Amino acid sequence: MPRNDQSVRQLMILHKLEASRQGLTLEQLTRALDPGSTRHPRTLRRDLAAIEAIGWPLVTERLDGQVRWKLLEGFRNVPALRLSPTELMALTVSRRLIAPLEGTELHTSLQSAMGKVSAALTPQGLELAQQLEHTFSVGLGPHKRYRHHREVVERITQAIGHKLRIQMRYDSASRGRMTRREVDPYRLWYASGGLYLVGYCHVRNEPRMFAVERIKSVTPTELPYQIPLHFDFDAFVEDSLTVMRGPRMTVELEFDKPTAAWVKDRIWHPSQQLKRLSKGRMQMTLSVADSREVVGWVLSFGSGVKVVGPDSLRTAVKQEARKMFEAL
Repeated sequence: MPRNDQSVRQLMILHKLEASRQGLTLEQLTRALDPGSTRHPRTLRRDLAAIEAIGWPLVTERLDGQVRWKLLEGFRNVPALRLSPTELMALTVSRRLIAPLEGTELHTSLQSAMGKVSAALTPQGLELAQQLEHTFSVGLGPHKRYRHHREVVERITQAIGHKLRIQMRYDSASRGRMTRREVDPYRLWYASGGLYLVGYCHVRNEPRMFAVERIKSVTPTELPYQIPLHFDFDAFVEDSLTVMRGPRMTVELEFDKPTAAWVKDRIWHPSQQLKRLSKGRMQMTLSVADSREVVGWVLSFGSGVKVVGPDSLRTAVKQEARKMFEAL
């Protein structure tokens, strides 16, 4: 089993143990992680051993004839770390960076951790943190919020950890209607201000990407799955300019001098190649998925960009620009 799947499951186990002061039996842990599961506790024992091996203080106690697993008493009262100004700045900034993940278990845990760090700081440390917030600010740009999708995210996370297929109701943007899908959930992916589920869709018979906010309900099944050995997540998403997928195409753009001055300092896509032209102009070549994203991205540069190729993209940009003009 891939290490990332084990990590998700072990994080869930730690979360359940943190919430229990009396400790949990193997049977209680199994029910808490996966209600109705009948799987063998051997896997759970391996997870507990792995958690203990990386330094978490696990202990067992016999209560009413049952062995209970728990975290060592007082583990929450570990002495506060001494934070340097740069470390404090990093934590302060990260509080803002995780804001788009509000509604997920990761956001809740990180907020709790940073709240405890703040509580342990001296008055002088708190003053420094406030100063740093006025010194180093983060602009998140457009992003989605997941406060009302917590249950969906939690069920998907559990399904990924247990490698179980899910059934879901999905509000398809392309079809414009609600659809029912059976999906083998591979990974949750945060990109461009949004959270996406990448998994194998048994309706389309291929790996697909689903926007989490469009998933209206999730029902776990008892059907196990395995991620194919040939599936490469990084390769699956590398062609997308942001998140949309499609056939790969080579795009060649030419920027005028004023636009090139600020375009050249940013990485728009890992495949981009830049070439200086005469009179301060610049040529950019990149290999990306052919999607509506690319058209909108090109139009965002206004008259400062010219599409050299391919012809299909140049035509699509012209048509979209014409529609925009006619709508004014």
